[in-house]
Amino acid sequence: MAPVWAPSWAQAGHDCLIEPAQTVEVGSPGTGLLERVLVRRGDRVAQGQVVAVLESRAEAAATELARLKSEARGPQQAARDKMDFAQRKFQRRSEMAAQKLGSVQDRDDAEAELAQARAELLLAQEAVLQAKQEYQQQSSMLNLRTVRSPFAGVVVDQMLFPGEIVDGSGNKRSIVKLAQLDPLRVRVIVPLKLFGSVKPGVRVEITPELGAQGPQSATVRAVDKLVDAASGTFTVIAEMPNRQLDVPAGVRCKARF
Repeated sequence: MAPVWAPSWAQAGHDCLIEPAQTVEVGSPGTGLLERVLVRRGDRVAQGQVVAVLESRAEAAATELARLKSEARGPQQAARDKMDFAQRKFQRRSEMAAQKLGSVQDRDDAEAELAQARAELLLAQEAVLQAKQEYQQQSSMLNLRTVRSPFAGVVVDQMLFPGEIVDGSGNKRSIVKLAQLDPLRVRVIVPLKLFGSVKPGVRVEITPELGAQGPQSATVRAVDKLVDAASGTFTVIAEMPNRQLDVPAGVRCKARF
């Protein structure tokens, strides 16, 4: 029988597995009707790119109403004009009382009106501040209806489709699954005899099972402090750039330090 030859990538080095840097299921913390999904499986997405939109007409209307209230200047201007008038009235009554041309009671009444006008102006100013806070709150709630990608990556799955209900507190809160493929994470299985010699920052050559890409350069980022006694190995995590997404995730590889 002819001998069975191992592929060249498996003839040397340590076993390893190429994985996405991170994989997340992106959804909305709120509940509502899923209006649009703007990406498909296999699409590349940029950080901050909109991937899905929930129906938000009610939230948009509430936000617009809060904006109008925050920009309203009528009540504050009316309170300021009233205070200015009360200030002038008190000034005149004080001068008349000093010259014995008016009663002290009239002066005290004018002073009370001035104090009330000042309080009404303060209330109007506080109402404007409160309206601005409400506008910010409504804007934040409206933004939650738009789902964005937290990083640059690739769409690997779609769990919900337009017309379905997104439940932020239930099982149907994830809309799409995204994977970050640049950089890639390489999980290397290293024999116990090398424990202590492999440290973060060390360069490592990664040869994927799909040999078309050839050897790739990676950098050790973490070394497990827990050894697997059964196999006599420990795990090293390396980071490998993948700007053109030439190397797929989920493939085996060989690592050489």
